[in-house]
Amino acid sequence: MLQVSQVHRRFAHVHAVNDISFHVNAGEIFALLGPNGAGKSTLLRMLVGITQPDSGTITWQTSGGPATRLPAEQIGYLPEDRGLYQDQPLVTVLEYFGTLRGMSRPDARTSATAWLERLELGARLKDKVGALSKGNQQKVQFAAAVLHRPRFVILDEPFSGLDPLNQEVFLTLVRTLRDEGTTVLFSAHQMALVERLADRLFVMQHGREVLSGTIPAVRERWGGGRKVLLHVEQASDAALEQLRAHLAVTAVQRLDDDTVGITLAVNATVGSLLARCAELFTIVDVRTEQPSLHEVYINTVGAASASGGTTSAFGEAA
Repeated sequence: MLQVSQVHRRFAHVHAVNDISFHVNAGEIFALLGPNGAGKSTLLRMLVGITQPDSGTITWQTSGGPATRLPAEQIGYLPEDRGLYQDQPLVTVLEYFGTLRGMSRPDARTSATAWLERLELGARLKDKVGALSKGNQQKVQFAAAVLHRPRFVILDEPFSGLDPLNQEVFLTLVRTLRDEGTTVLFSAHQMALVERLADRLFVMQHGREVLSGTIPAVRERWGGGRKVLLHVEQASDAALEQLRAHLAVTAVQRLDDDTVGITLAVNATVGSLLARCAELFTIVDVRTEQPSLHEVYINTVGAASASGGTTSAFGEAA
């Protein structure tokens, strides 16, 4: 549905977006990730037409064919910085945003009321926005982005200000949007939530791509970080030191008195390692653990920072 090709955007001496290319398929949830200052918000503003690329193309597939912009009624945008009118009632603010997206005023009010009920704010629809907590204002901002039933929704930090319970609510809402045919692109810093939500991801650092793909594919390309967790009867310091010398091992940690964590080297096999462990310990239980998206992200962004933001060896163009 969206194709971004070799996009650049500069501000004075800052190359905020540097040769970025990716695509977003219709009906998927796509995560745009990166640390603060990576260029994500600059890219999102170009997607919604607030700013334009210095070079490169942004192409949308519409019913009328390829286009450089989506019609206003087909796109929803939740910005990182809230744009709500603090001194107006919730339902009035949402009704206004609905009319900006092409809805009639009665339809906008009906949809606004339904979304406030869905977000457990139905009893407060006449309260002023400024009277709400940060988390509830985020709910209203989300409703403003989706009440007109857009084909494509961009969510910049949608989990900002939400407690764990409301994070779960938002996870369900975003999945429901996808299931109803809406394509979703979101940016977030909560890797555990991204891991549960995204179909594919794209990681930026210093304006450039450093990693992209599905989460299973990212883990496979990243290679390192797999762990073996051993529950043993006793783990002496001498045995741990001998284990650190094994070729398949990059790190060994004593997690508690009877648990040893072993981080495997890239492409390491565990047969000879487990045989060595059996020589060193009395093993009660053993299990393997894949690296979390948080671990992959930290190592990827850290490597990119050390190399000046160039594409990592395990990144690939989407």
